[in-house]
Amino acid sequence: MNITFSCSENRFFKKYSSTLAIHTSGSSPENIGFSNCCQRPNVGYKVRLEGVKGRDTHLLFCTTGILLRRLLVDRSLKGVSHVIVDEIHERGMNEDFLLIVLKDLLPRRPELRLILMSATLDAELFASYFGSSRVIHIPGFTYPVRTHFLEDILEMTSYKLTPYNQIDDYGQERMWKMSKQAPRKRKSQIACVVEDALKAADLKDYSPQTWESLSCWNPDSIGFNFIENLLCYICENERPGAILVFMTGWDDISSLKEKLQAHPILGDSTQFLLLACHGSMASSEQRLIFDEPKDGVRKIVLATNIAETSITINDVVFVLDCGKAKETSYDALNNTPCLLPSWISKVSAQQRRGRAGRVQPGECYHLYPRCVYDAFVEYQLPEILRTPLQSLCLQIKSLKLGSISEFLSRALQSPELLAVQNAIEYLKLIAALDENENLTVLGRYITMLPVEPKLGKMLLLGAILNCLDPVLTIVSGLSVRDPFLTPLDKKDLAEAAKSQFSRDYSDHLAIIRAYEGWKKAERDYAGYDYCWKNFLSAQSMKAIDALRKEFFSLLRDTGLVDADPTSYNAWGYDEHLIRAVICYGLYPGVCSIVNNEKSFSLKTMEDGQVLLYSNSVNSREAKIPYPWLVFNEKIKVNSVFLRDSTALIDSALLLFGGSILKGDTHGHLKMLGGYLEFFMKPAVADMYIGLRRELDDLIQDKLLNPRLDINAYRQLLSAVRLLISEDQCDGRFVFGRQVHLQSSSETFVAATQPALVSRTESGPGGDNSKSQLQTLLTRAGYAAPTYKTKQLKNNQFFATVEFNGMQIMGQPCSNKKSAEKDAAAEALQWLMGESRTGHEYINHMSMRLKKSKKDHN
Repeated sequence: MNITFSCSENRFFKKYSSTLAIHTSGSSPENIGFSNCCQRPNVGYKVRLEGVKGRDTHLLFCTTGILLRRLLVDRSLKGVSHVIVDEIHERGMNEDFLLIVLKDLLPRRPELRLILMSATLDAELFASYFGSSRVIHIPGFTYPVRTHFLEDILEMTSYKLTPYNQIDDYGQERMWKMSKQAPRKRKSQIACVVEDALKAADLKDYSPQTWESLSCWNPDSIGFNFIENLLCYICENERPGAILVFMTGWDDISSLKEKLQAHPILGDSTQFLLLACHGSMASSEQRLIFDEPKDGVRKIVLATNIAETSITINDVVFVLDCGKAKETSYDALNNTPCLLPSWISKVSAQQRRGRAGRVQPGECYHLYPRCVYDAFVEYQLPEILRTPLQSLCLQIKSLKLGSISEFLSRALQSPELLAVQNAIEYLKLIAALDENENLTVLGRYITMLPVEPKLGKMLLLGAILNCLDPVLTIVSGLSVRDPFLTPLDKKDLAEAAKSQFSRDYSDHLAIIRAYEGWKKAERDYAGYDYCWKNFLSAQSMKAIDALRKEFFSLLRDTGLVDADPTSYNAWGYDEHLIRAVICYGLYPGVCSIVNNEKSFSLKTMEDGQVLLYSNSVNSREAKIPYPWLVFNEKIKVNSVFLRDSTALIDSALLLFGGSILKGDTHGHLKMLGGYLEFFMKPAVADMYIGLRRELDDLIQDKLLNPRLDINAYRQLLSAVRLLISEDQCDGRFVFGRQVHLQSSSETFVAATQPALVSRTESGPGGDNSKSQLQTLLTRAGYAAPTYKTKQLKNNQFFATVEFNGMQIMGQPCSNKKSAEKDAAAEALQWLMGESRTGHEYINHMSMRLKKSKKDHN
């Protein structure tokens, strides 16, 4: 039997695939996937978490990811006659990956038919990629749309742009941040391009006032005042009809909505219905945009690019296009995903324009000059060129497609080599690939789970350490849209509701508590009421519940868990162990916490100081009494922001983070290329190394033999659980933790206060003093110290250490190395003063450095 796969990654397709299957088959919902009396080709659908496919199904609607998972078990797609890939112009990563696989498959399956569909396809690019492929153009129908660019709008409305009226109370802070943080070189390039384009533009048919206004136009500004004025003009002078305004993101939508609500005319709810459309909103709120308003009321919808292709609002007559969107990109040099406002492509501008001509003639107002539109790129960059490639690289290895770099070089547009190398190095770092780029045992298990590698690691360790239930909730929560809602007009109430779930400095544990409360309410048939009261998305909660079942089923198929909750969730109550599992999955996403006098700051190795998203439970804390945060995602907007974080103690990071390396001296341990350093007594360091080795062996043995009884390692796990639960966490700068053995027969240790290695303990200069000083200064936000050494006439050496505008000299020593150590020890002694512990010596050090800087200036 031949089956046709019709697949797409379009957001609308994922949401309404069942409706599409019903419409295509002409059947009732209950007959989807099965034979009907009319003997029509049977139609089914399969998306994540749901689907219907009968024995006689001939046409299956599915996501691209579903088809890729079919390829995992059937490389030649036996029984498949046609593959139809819709909306191919969106160039998602899965689509580009699928095209490489299908291109390699077609010579072996010449009877297989591949059909690529799009309303805005770059036909020549795809035709040349597949050789002698046919191109068929099917004309569609849209109503005419009149197009107005900025110069036309200024001429029409007589609005005058000045350097000042493009920035108002709503946009001023954002503009200040952009000018402060945007690279000067890039800013000048943008200004020069716009200036040159305007000079070359033919504006002879426009008034001098329009010329003058265009010369003042700021390409970096959204121009809320201008939008407000244009909306008033349309409402006063044009025919009835809904208005769709394309904005860059949530911040701009919320700011503009607040401004319009305060307007004496546009804020009148008896005449205007102001609505927002954003992916983070609840589905019930998003559906309001499709409702027709009452007679005499004009609907104004503020939306992001989600409204370009994914949805159609039938009563839209007017479109306002700001010309920008927040687009994900990837900074391969700094290995950081970015989410920055950028100019859209010509195709996107055409899609936005077309929203006004779906059911009647319309008008489109582009809020930028025509010459700027002419400079737009034709198509958006494909996702494979602007996102990290870890999951894709793992898929390549799971399908046994050979060298990752060589395979990706055959893509329609291949990613840069540095991005590929970064992905490979990450997979090696998390032990999913070995040094020869082959899948490890851990890597093979990760490929069995339809999640990111870091989330797959989390699931596997949760199963191995018998704390699976809460880990299922965390991973499911990170795989769906954020369940915590923040309505525009109830932000304070929403944050207060979230705070009840947010104790213990963890976004991930907050997800667990929210889900457990919802599950309890569901049993009492009060799930929707619970979500309503706590500003939670009922849709996300149901998705989490469904994903938990899917992930558990997949883990059970691997043999790592059975159906008995007393075994797979025996330690599900242990929050310290859950934190450790989170660390195991999210490493190397780790940052240090620097607690200052009244607040705290965060630093990562690649980015320096970073910030938390405002919806994080940790962003509302004055201080975090932990040394580390692990985070799920790092995104560069203007600054670098961390999303979904959990605070950690040192022991959890040492035992569940990356590989531990010995430092230059006894009692010195390093991680993450030396960025993470720990100093302690040599015996304690040996204890950590030994426990870590045994723990790694246990995980490896369990993966190799899923039926291995974990209870046989109870003594090891008891030691680990005790160590990760009793760390004191009273000091940020980790120079080690003094420990004492309970008895010679016990294998575990209890943690106590952190203690510096003194000069007298380690000999003149202190063996660890240089490393200690550099660690202290770097993590406190200061530049690393520098050393100058001179040789005296008596052949002795003395050194000077410089930092923060100060110079501190050590005592003369017999060699250069000892002299530098002694200078560092003098600096440490000066910074620390008398013997202090915990936050006392941090506050003392901060006061010293601030005072010295003031005196120096």
